[in-house]
Amino acid sequence: MEVVTLPGQRAGGKVWLVGAGPGDVELLTLKAYRILQTADVVLYDALVSADIMALVPQSAEKIPVGKRAGKHSAAQDEINQLLVTKAFTKQNVVRLKGGDPFIFGRGGEELQTLVEAGLAFEVIPGITAASGTSAYAGIPLTHRDYAQGVTFITGHCQLESRPMDWNGYANPNNTLVIYMGILNAGLIRNGLVNAGRSENTPVAIVSKATTQEQRCFIGTLGQLEKLAAEPELKMPALMIIGEVVELADSLNWFHPDADKSQKNEELAINFHSELAL
Repeated sequence: MEVVTLPGQRAGGKVWLVGAGPGDVELLTLKAYRILQTADVVLYDALVSADIMALVPQSAEKIPVGKRAGKHSAAQDEINQLLVTKAFTKQNVVRLKGGDPFIFGRGGEELQTLVEAGLAFEVIPGITAASGTSAYAGIPLTHRDYAQGVTFITGHCQLESRPMDWNGYANPNNTLVIYMGILNAGLIRNGLVNAGRSENTPVAIVSKATTQEQRCFIGTLGQLEKLAAEPELKMPALMIIGEVVELADSLNWFHPDADKSQKNEELAINFHSELAL
């Protein structure tokens, strides 16, 4: 679809492409927070947490344009057009994306549209799902004794029509992080095993990472499809494949239930302190 600008009208607004991080509101950057506070309109994805959306001014127009597997609320062409239209009619336009907008976030595509329309823009990176998920699951993506490299790939539903470099991904000294791969767990397992990666390779699927609902499902590559079918697995979820997953038991520091209890206790203490005043 060709993007339509407004003939005879000069664009007075600016678009901010902002990464919201993996979910925990405290992982939002200071710059992202400052820009959100000035937003006139926010186009946000489904993966942006409610806590982060609560930071958007009540006066700002909020437009959900999120994408979930099989549940797209807006086509990419429609999002591109909205960005252009709002930049012509609003002052500060924020395009808010989960994770980092330049890592499987289509941020580059949207910026190309803004360039063609002659619009001003700025990019504010965010903590990508891979680094946020691995950190909160106690799984270092690289380690001198386990993995000397890491690869990020998308496991989207077009795997069957787009040949994947399984031989390259099967390197046992490399950690593989797969975005959007849950629906294709069987294809991923078969591709890696057929390329020589051992079925006993440790894997983790981390669900709702960095939030109070985080769950980590750990097994082996041979069990990947079974892990992906766990009834308690909720989206979004990320796959981590490699020997570094063995460290999850000893390096896991994030305990959602305990953290939630501690925060509730702190809130109660603050509340009673205010009453005493």
